[in-house]
Amino acid sequence: MNSSSSENRATQHSQEYAPVLVIAVSSRTLFDLTEEHEIYLKQGVDQYRSHQLKHENEILNPGIAFSLVKKLLAITHPISHAPLVEVVLISRNNGDTGLRIFNSIQHYNLNIQRAAFSNGKSPYAYLQAFGTHLFLSAHNRDVELALEAGYASAHLLTRNIEKDQNTDENNQVRIAFDGDAVLFSDDSERIYKKEGLEAFKANELKKAEIPLAGGPFKPFLLALHKLQSLFKVDETPIRTALVTARGAPSHKRVILTLRQWGIRIDEALFLGGLDKADFLKAFKADIFFDDQLIYIKSASEQKLTSGHVPHGIANQSRIK
Repeated sequence: MNSSSSENRATQHSQEYAPVLVIAVSSRTLFDLTEEHEIYLKQGVDQYRSHQLKHENEILNPGIAFSLVKKLLAITHPISHAPLVEVVLISRNNGDTGLRIFNSIQHYNLNIQRAAFSNGKSPYAYLQAFGTHLFLSAHNRDVELALEAGYASAHLLTRNIEKDQNTDENNQVRIAFDGDAVLFSDDSERIYKKEGLEAFKANELKKAEIPLAGGPFKPFLLALHKLQSLFKVDETPIRTALVTARGAPSHKRVILTLRQWGIRIDEALFLGGLDKADFLKAFKADIFFDDQLIYIKSASEQKLTSGHVPHGIANQSRIK
């Protein structure tokens, strides 16, 4: 076999097994590093490094994103059984202190092979090189920088970590999204914030036939849709839901927008301002994304993994 044929086969093989979805997670979302983070904040980086080296062979407990990551890594092609999701570790540790994290990854038999250890600097710059569709972090500024760079990103609250997250027997990944400022732009929400509910409703009726502009999570939703399309509808390993505070008649524009994008979303809940936590629990969401901290905190109190998206007018003053 000549070298040209070998190269062609290698290229074909790499394309055939390329992941459809790439998720980047920080070490503090994958594992419970609460104690270690407190040492870092109160005693400094030298004490943190010393602690990590001393406990290098002690396995870390699962973190807030552990169950989600485990489910995603289990998704394989329905015919070839090749992995469809790649998870990359993005960490502010250095390679030295990060060894404990990789020891824990191996202990739990997680198929995570790629990582970036940035030694205290923000690692968001590596998202493009890894081909990332979603970035999950416990460091809010990293999330803000990633969103500014155009990546779907969320700050996960780690204070309500469940120690037995990895015992969930339901293998289907259930992902819930807010609408405005997450899947869609915050143009309509700006009208609501500045002019009130009636002005918002009037605007949505007037523009009912005009699709909403895409928000920061539109590319991620497109990637999910591409993955779902590989499976029969009743056999898909991922189920999505739109959970929005919108109600009638502003729902029409949302439905027509998703239709125009060519995206199937499995469930749509228009709550008309009701709290979302009970609905997310009924949906059995593995993760929920929202730009409004009030909904994130409410879901977090119900032990639901919640990702705050610090984007749009609701977060303008906070980001500044």
